Amino acid sequence: VAINVTDNQSSVLHLGSIAVCSRLVQEGYVPIFQLTCRDRNRMALESDILSAYTMGIRNMLALTGDHNAAGDHPESMPVFDLDSVSLLQTISVLMNGKDLSGEELEGVPTDIFAGAVVAPGIDPMDAQLFKMEAKVAAGAKFFQTQAIYDPAVFEQFMIKASQFGVPVLAGIVIIKSAGMARFMNANVPGVYVPDHMIKALAKAPRKERAQKSVDLMAELIDELKPMCQGVHIMAMGWERYVPGLIDACQL
Repeated sequence: VAINVTDNQSSVLHLGSIAVCSRLVQEGYVPIFQLTCRDRNRMALESDILSAYTMGIRNMLALTGDHNAAGDHPESMPVFDLDSVSLLQTISVLMNGKDLSGEELEGVPTDIFAGAVVAPGIDPMDAQLFKMEAKVAAGAKFFQTQAIYDPAVFEQFMIKASQFGVPVLAGIVIIKSAGMARFMNANVPGVYVPDHMIKALAKAPRKERAQKSVDLMAELIDELKPMCQGVHIMAMGWERYVPGLIDACQL
């Protein structure tokens, strides 16, 4: 199970992923460090990769990142020196003992497990599979998906994605309310929360809504589990409900 503690893909300000991952390593967990190209040039990204490695962090997720205009600091300047594919290639270069300028490293991070993201719900699906193939060629060894709520669509995606032979973690954003679900349907590309979930949340009394949400997400995860190799839970501020969700679907 992968649980989002800090999301560096969003352009909303958060505690840095490297700080949280370092603390988790100290506590005995195995975190996934999120690297985004939005805020850092290649030198800074190389430094972050090597810094994370010295902290014992081995799993690294390469993200292009959302544009700053979508977040709460729209006046900030984006970087985008690299994208997710070239960032994966950068990790591969470092694992081979050099930096992007061709200089030899003193100590080689040979066992980084690099990953990337994919959005199964975006149409056409084949375009996502093409991007997935490019990321695998660049060094991606696992994938986390955009939030997915339609098991039939996910099954179709996983059948086609099986050709790449890499683990896939199905993404689940915990839906807090019917309003949140409608907002995601209207504003998040590739995400569709089905009507039955929206209706169930809308009917639930306010005091019971959190439990109804956990129950719905647990049912969804139970359907997705046989199709993939793990689940990526994006709690969106509801981290306190994650233990109950994990217990409910026996992860």
